[in-house]
Amino acid sequence: MAFCEREPFPQQVLRKHWPNVPIYDDVCTLTADRLREDEVLGDDRAIDIISAGYPCQPFSHAGKRRGEEDDRHLWPEVARLLSEIRPRWFLGENVAGHITLGLDIVLSDLEGIGYTTQTFVIPSAAVNAPHRRDRVFIVGHTERSRCSGQSRGRTEQVTSDGHRQLEEGALAYTKGESSRRLSIGAAAENTRFARRSENVAYAEKQGFQECQGSRGRNEGLSRLERNSVCRGRKTERGTAQSRVGGMLDGLSRKLDEHRWPAALGQDQYDWEPPRVATGIKNRVGRLKALGNAVNPHQVYLVLAAIKAINDSL
Repeated sequence: MAFCEREPFPQQVLRKHWPNVPIYDDVCTLTADRLREDEVLGDDRAIDIISAGYPCQPFSHAGKRRGEEDDRHLWPEVARLLSEIRPRWFLGENVAGHITLGLDIVLSDLEGIGYTTQTFVIPSAAVNAPHRRDRVFIVGHTERSRCSGQSRGRTEQVTSDGHRQLEEGALAYTKGESSRRLSIGAAAENTRFARRSENVAYAEKQGFQECQGSRGRNEGLSRLERNSVCRGRKTERGTAQSRVGGMLDGLSRKLDEHRWPAALGQDQYDWEPPRVATGIKNRVGRLKALGNAVNPHQVYLVLAAIKAINDSL
């Protein structure tokens, strides 16, 4: 396990929670050989997933949207690491502006190195947060056998039915063969996440809108309890359980009981810290990290589905 992060404050957060995990500060100089030298990657240890929230500034509607011309465009470095390390899974994250600028290149690059892909757009409001915050999640999977990550030579052949076939060692992946294409939605049908993944498609703002008018009287309740009240269901404090078909069920109890702060324009709850304060340590770093961060509730089910699928292979 390893991290790659150049900003000082996020590095501090990572070291606090994972003190023994190495942190590299430049993805442009990080290579599979370097990871082998540091014994992160080796004959007896493989990297099974690479998660990359590559910079959003080249694609964001809040910026100049220069795409590949932006010097912060780091997707090519992520693609290089994927081709060198060959993890079984890839999880990418970016802003919604990426859909109309650059996403087609990312998906083409992933296919070119042997990954099948599935993309999801999940707003933070879908998991009951009081803001929209759309994010694009890109899931890639390759059927390579588990190994130390050594790159293998690739040859291309044409099958009898006209499909191109990429052969990488013992791996043969046929483009266009639907039975071999793996996606979160299809593969999850045989797991306990089968029905829950369907909620992603219509997740929008359903729970947020229904609960908006009753936020004041529900301010002391957990997320599941608020959902029950909004839908006319009675529940006892401390006994709420996740229900299939609710607001993106499948969350752990800790995430279920997360309390969201008051929405924009509403009075703060008594338990919230003040929004205007002075003398806070690392205030600028914290605000910058918050702006770049992803709501963990948004990606929870995607990661849970990846684990369930991977465990079943």
